[in-house]
Amino acid sequence: MNKDSTRYANAALALRIGLGLVFVIGGLSKLSLLLSSSKQAAMVANYMGTTGYINELFQDFLFSNGVLSPWFFLTSLSTFELVSGIALIAGFMVRPLALFYGLLLWTFVFSLPVDTVPGASVGVKTYTSPAMFVQVRDITLSGMMFVLFNLGAGARSLDLRRGQGSGNAAPNWDMLGLLLRFSLGVTFIIGGFFGAYAKIPSFATYQIILALIGLVLIFGQGTSLKVAAGAVVLVMAWYMLQKLNLDKGVIANLNGVKREFALAAAGLVLMRLGGGDLFTLSDCVRRTKETLGIQTSPSAVGHQSKP
Repeated sequence: MNKDSTRYANAALALRIGLGLVFVIGGLSKLSLLLSSSKQAAMVANYMGTTGYINELFQDFLFSNGVLSPWFFLTSLSTFELVSGIALIAGFMVRPLALFYGLLLWTFVFSLPVDTVPGASVGVKTYTSPAMFVQVRDITLSGMMFVLFNLGAGARSLDLRRGQGSGNAAPNWDMLGLLLRFSLGVTFIIGGFFGAYAKIPSFATYQIILALIGLVLIFGQGTSLKVAAGAVVLVMAWYMLQKLNLDKGVIANLNGVKREFALAAAGLVLMRLGGGDLFTLSDCVRRTKETLGIQTSPSAVGHQSKP
């Protein structure tokens, strides 16, 4: 395995572990409540209530036929979440799981109950920020899943041992780096500009810092991009320390920061591999000049000079 292949394989390993931890922790946390006779009713009510995660449209679609109960649905989904998290960390069936979750994570955005009508109130406590802003970390996780799908299972994976860990061709990191830095950057952009609103993650960090990190992630390259990626890791570590509560158990503490493990993993990958050169600030300026005819690309000049 050459040096570049090793770097991409290690990047896939980092993403697998970060994403896998999200689902292992989330699955354990939910199952510990759903399988408890004294806590399962409150857990179901939490998910089905006005500040839960399943709006009326999805509740009617899923449960109105009387066949599927909310408890069975949540328990089955949580079990699959735990099993698939373990599989991701072990590197088993990584590409099918990455594709499945890359699409599934968007359903959490669509199903969130929100009230954003100007001047209106439904009279109950619910989410009052746009669902995409509240669930922006899941949007980031979705982008990470698609990056992982293209990278393959990577190093130390069961798929690699079975000969299914990665494709034969080297990945186009310009494209994957663009997807990864945009996916990560959008969480920091939303936190930076809208973190003062309800239920939008701000990571216990000044909004101006989040906004700057997000802008550099999206438009930066080279050293500036890697510095911003390092800042992501530091912000995640700081947030985890701020969320630590010694009155809670280990699983409850980890559940409060489960997505941050994945965000930190994305930051580490960008620190190591960079984010490519596509649609960085310099690339956008160059493309704008070419479009306006201010600058002609070398490739175009070469093409015109051919007989």
